[in-house]
Amino acid sequence: MSKTMKALVSYAPFDNRYEEYPMPGVSEGEILLKVKGCGICAGDIKSYHGGIRIWGTSEENRYIEAPCIGGHEFYGEITELGAGVTDFQIGDTVVAEQIVPCNECEFCKRGIYWMCSRSAVFGFKQYANGGFAEYVKLDRNCLVHKVPADFTTAQAVLIEPIACGMHAVEKAEIAHSDVVVIAGLGAIGCSMVNLASLALPKMVIGIDVRPNRLEMGKEYGADVILNPMECDVAAEIKKLTDGLGCDVYIEASGSQASVSQGLSALKNLGRYVQMGVFADEVKADWNVIGDGKELQVIGSHLSARTYQAVIKGIKSGFIKTEGLISHSFLLKDWEKAFETAEKVEDAMKVMLVP
Repeated sequence: MSKTMKALVSYAPFDNRYEEYPMPGVSEGEILLKVKGCGICAGDIKSYHGGIRIWGTSEENRYIEAPCIGGHEFYGEITELGAGVTDFQIGDTVVAEQIVPCNECEFCKRGIYWMCSRSAVFGFKQYANGGFAEYVKLDRNCLVHKVPADFTTAQAVLIEPIACGMHAVEKAEIAHSDVVVIAGLGAIGCSMVNLASLALPKMVIGIDVRPNRLEMGKEYGADVILNPMECDVAAEIKKLTDGLGCDVYIEASGSQASVSQGLSALKNLGRYVQMGVFADEVKADWNVIGDGKELQVIGSHLSARTYQAVIKGIKSGFIKTEGLISHSFLLKDWEKAFETAEKVEDAMKVMLVP
């Protein structure tokens, strides 16, 4: 009889099932992990709610390959090694980057693996089942990194989201004279405030609608915090910058209103970085970009060679993690965990533990 494990399987929008699932076996070059923790991403919530970005409008443009096991913010302990794996040993604690590259497309061959044409992120494909399970298999093409023995579960789980935030901050090319805005102060947004502050810009401004997240933004290095529910954010930013606006606006909330807010808040020749994921299509006055301010609009996708830097930063203390994981639940209590991540006012990052 084949072995089974407990897993949270996504079948359709609003149809996740905690059930017995076949234990993955490993072939040559593959690694089996016993999952020790997995964060819930905003994308996991959007997937559960049938977000068009994931479920599409038809079978032809659907990204997710259901049924599959969700979760890409995981880490774990190696319990089995396939033939040919020499860089790791059973018992090592590791984290895998969130994409399973094909190593065959144009982007992979150029070393730009995070833009792989196959775009297989853990948790959305049947051949790349994710970490909402007791065990997860790492494909031979996975990029795997050792986690320091003294890392807490929270620190290890946060490597993936912080790595995504670091890539967005790198794309912004922050200068010391810049006024930088981070819109959306969840776990990734607060980390980006931290990372942007390390570049020693003129000012870092954090934006969110939740009071606890605004306070966390201050703790993580924001010089100014603004709540769109209480003020005209673009007007306030212009007051702080002699009427010019900010140099950099990093959108990390996935809120449609934040897009127009950012375009309005930016100065001429400013840089808009889109990192947050939207549930639906977004409308904005794009004339501002070209005919108005000649803005740079920059996309940020996944983590792009930042894992080692994040691990080093956490270990050194330059990258903070305190308070970013606000709640932890057993995998069997996933419904409460998802509800907490979506609705509880003081929630930051919510973690599932098998």
